Amino acid sequence: MDREPIEQAQALLELCRSKHRKIAVAESCTGGLLAATLTEIPGSSDVFERGFVTYSNEAKQAMLGVAPATLEHHGAVSRETAQAMAEGALARAPVDFAVSVTGIAGPSGAMPGKPVGLVHFAAAARSGRLLQHERRYGDIGRGQVRRACVLQALAMLRELAETEQA
Repeated sequence: MDREPIEQAQALLELCRSKHRKIAVAESCTGGLLAATLTEIPGSSDVFERGFVTYSNEAKQAMLGVAPATLEHHGAVSRETAQAMAEGALARAPVDFAVSVTGIAGPSGAMPGKPVGLVHFAAAARSGRLLQHERRYGDIGRGQVRRACVLQALAMLRELAETEQA
């Protein structure tokens, strides 16, 4: 596995471990890659509590409680859906932080206004803090989009962990 995501995951796990914080992830376009990156590290189970791989809209609704109206009005690849995914993961897991990733990794799946490489992220803290980002990676290849998503999601979790008080 690529070293940079592993190094970022290691740093996040160490930070969360030092603050006694737990995390969950809700993934769509990364298909479990974020959870796999975190669990590649021995001892990750004391920080990483669970992952939700919700590739379909039905899974987003059933596993994370994303409202059908959110998906209908905004689509799976939207700021609103990313927020609902992160908040759903936080509500369904005994964790301090949750991050979500939903996007179009390519090479197909683009639609008007939603090109290949568009990804929405949200990170939610039990304190109520919410971070959101939109990234437009472009058509850089499916694997590269997914790798970039893992790095972005890890950075967002780290930002929450660094700034949340014990």
